[in-house]
Amino acid sequence: MNHMANGEDVLRAQIASMLKAGLETEITPFPEDSNAFAQLLQRIREEAGSVLEKKLVIGGFTDYPMGEDQQRCQECMYYLNHRRWCDLPELDVPVEPDWWCRLWHI
Repeated sequence: MNHMANGEDVLRAQIASMLKAGLETEITPFPEDSNAFAQLLQRIREEAGSVLEKKLVIGGFTDYPMGEDQQRCQECMYYLNHRRWCDLPELDVPVEPDWWCRLWHI
């Protein structure tokens, strides 16, 4: 196994543990337009930077699908299936396919 994947697995397990432990994340409001989406990205850049927990909180991460349509990372345009990774530059974290965040986008 290559070292990068191993590190990503460790980080993914750390995120899963934080979410399972009840980390309170900001799942609302869901950004309804590109302006609200951009404001959320700006908040992540300014307030979270590279601090994992703050990224998860502002991003509104859950470890389960959300909404009427059961949206999840796997259907998001930023999800890299082969790597189980969120490729949105402001987040840039390993995720599970059944997780969700409020920056979900198709």
